[in-house]
Amino acid sequence: MISTGHSSHADQHPPRVRRLRWLVPALLVIAWLALGGIGGPFAGKLAEVSENDSSTFLPASAEATKVNELQRQFSGGQRIPAFVVAERTRGITGSDRQYLLGISERMASIEGVERVSPPIPSPRDDQAVQLIVSIDSGAEPANAVSEMRGLLERSPPGLTTLVSGPAAQSADLAEAFSGVDGLLLLVAGGVVLLILILVYRSPLLPVLVLLSAVFALGLASLAVYFLAAGDVLTLNGQSQGILFILVVGAATDYALLFVARFREELRASPDKYRAVLRSWRATLEPILASAGTVILGLLCLLFSDLNSNKSLGPVAAIGIAAALLASITFLPAVLALTGRAAFWPFPPPRETAGQDDTAEDSEPRRPAFWERVSSLVGRAPRAIWIGTTVVLLIGTLGLPQLRADGTAQSDVFLTPVESVAGQKMLAEHFPAGSGAPTVIIADADSTERVVRAADVPGVAEVSVTRTPAGAPKVVDGRVLVEAVLTDPADSEAALATVQRIRDSVHPVDGADALVGGTSAIQLDTRLTAERDRSVIIPIVLLVILVVLVLLLRALVAPLVLLATVVLSFAATMGVSALVFNHVFDMPGADPVVPLYGFVFLVALGIDYNIFLMTRAREEVRRSDNRTGVLRALSVTGGVITSAGVVLAATFAALAVLPILFLAQLAFIVAFGVLLDTLVVRSLLVPALSLDIGRTMWWPARSGRGDS
Repeated sequence: MISTGHSSHADQHPPRVRRLRWLVPALLVIAWLALGGIGGPFAGKLAEVSENDSSTFLPASAEATKVNELQRQFSGGQRIPAFVVAERTRGITGSDRQYLLGISERMASIEGVERVSPPIPSPRDDQAVQLIVSIDSGAEPANAVSEMRGLLERSPPGLTTLVSGPAAQSADLAEAFSGVDGLLLLVAGGVVLLILILVYRSPLLPVLVLLSAVFALGLASLAVYFLAAGDVLTLNGQSQGILFILVVGAATDYALLFVARFREELRASPDKYRAVLRSWRATLEPILASAGTVILGLLCLLFSDLNSNKSLGPVAAIGIAAALLASITFLPAVLALTGRAAFWPFPPPRETAGQDDTAEDSEPRRPAFWERVSSLVGRAPRAIWIGTTVVLLIGTLGLPQLRADGTAQSDVFLTPVESVAGQKMLAEHFPAGSGAPTVIIADADSTERVVRAADVPGVAEVSVTRTPAGAPKVVDGRVLVEAVLTDPADSEAALATVQRIRDSVHPVDGADALVGGTSAIQLDTRLTAERDRSVIIPIVLLVILVVLVLLLRALVAPLVLLATVVLSFAATMGVSALVFNHVFDMPGADPVVPLYGFVFLVALGIDYNIFLMTRAREEVRRSDNRTGVLRALSVTGGVITSAGVVLAATFAALAVLPILFLAQLAFIVAFGVLLDTLVVRSLLVPALSLDIGRTMWWPARSGRGDS
């Protein structure tokens, strides 16, 4: 039918159909408003069900985990130590000791504190004493540490008192993550809003897109809260931060894709309801494929042995699912109600009289910049893909400098914290491993042999836990041996000493010795993370390859796309290694950093290729390979680039949390996404598609032409 002007298509439908066309979107919007009101507050409650104790990250099969369980039989429960260190450079006075005796008595009354040692003088000088405080790990150690620090605020003049140790580190971590639901969301939301205003030049549309992300976050927070409260999954501070960023970034990305297609359809049709329906049909497949790819990639983390990795998979997958649901329901509904008004003051122009408003081939107005990029790729595709490949290979040269074999716990914080300062003070005056000894559980009949075997280089003292009568304490035929290390419990030297102890006591005949403790927990966490990295990366690659094959109904294109994303990831990690080492002077990286970087970059990076290639396949079917690929690049260039910038900006917001791991992940994902968006998807993939020709779509038919 030929249109005779700008009359609404709604007039051609019966009154009942016209009512449904606005009633269904209105009900959807109301439902999301209600859901947002219910779920929104739970984003601020996630910290209540979050655990940041590193011992909970380990699997039950880890040696340190087994020791933790056996240790409870000796102490009646699981304890986490805190150390109070007091220093006076001119020497500890008698009044200082009296003050600390009084403090120790008051600390013993704090909820969760099981025992406080009397003041222990430094064996090296008379300038420091320490108190060792045992805290029940099930009684919110962070609260106990906070009360302890409150008691020490009025220390005598000249006496420096600090609280350190594993309990204090846990409290400082909780404090660092306390900005997740405030500062992080404020920064991420503000950055996204600014970018959207620049992209759309509209005051209303950015608010609608951001509202979609906020509703998705509320739904995800609601689900994660109850699952974590019910012990179905484990939530920690880093998973919470990543959840917030993923939801905001993914929801905005999907919204950008839908809005771009909606703008195209509004140019071809004056009927906003028809434009929404056409846009929904056209974008549903790539959005579903994109979200499905990320969800499946994240769920591959379930193959991890490290509980912190395993829990991140479903937590982040729930976030992506919520972003998907909001993007394909709330956003189309609210745009169906607002129509062109959402783009005010620059609404897309309507067709001129006489045009066919139902024509599928209506030419969208394309940005001049992306037309020029498309022409450039079309003129010299082989030179472009070879050139960009060389650039990416140069980026990979930094890979050998990547130090991802772990860091000390004291290096986790990017800002000064009391637990780190206290650890340094302790190391100056006491054996560095005192208060957090390495624990050995062994058969009672082999006690003396185990004690001798545990006395390896790096051990200051070995002792056996005894009864009040002075005899070794035996529980179920086993004894508990403690080895005080000469190095700080979280240091690389301490981890090496733990490995030497294991190598020495494991062969003791009949001892059945197990080695645990604070240093052993960190060592086992690192070894498990390295194992996860080698297992999960191949699984993620396989899953994403299968998704691409099913989506594109081809074999060559999925292999090419996967190869480009892997090359982009390698270049990103190479550049990141150089930046971490020579720009920020970072002490190294945790072994999970490359794993998380890989999962996010490959899963998210493939998204932009999915957006491009699904549109290319659509265009190729109507023309030939060359025309289809170049048209897809020019049409999708602006929206995909905007989506990449938004996602990079949201991940960069993670850097506001003063945690080394999150700062490194923020740089890796932000830089990698921009590299994927600006180089891989804009130049490398289209150039390869042109040079390979119709074989790219094999075994499917590529289109009407062979080019």
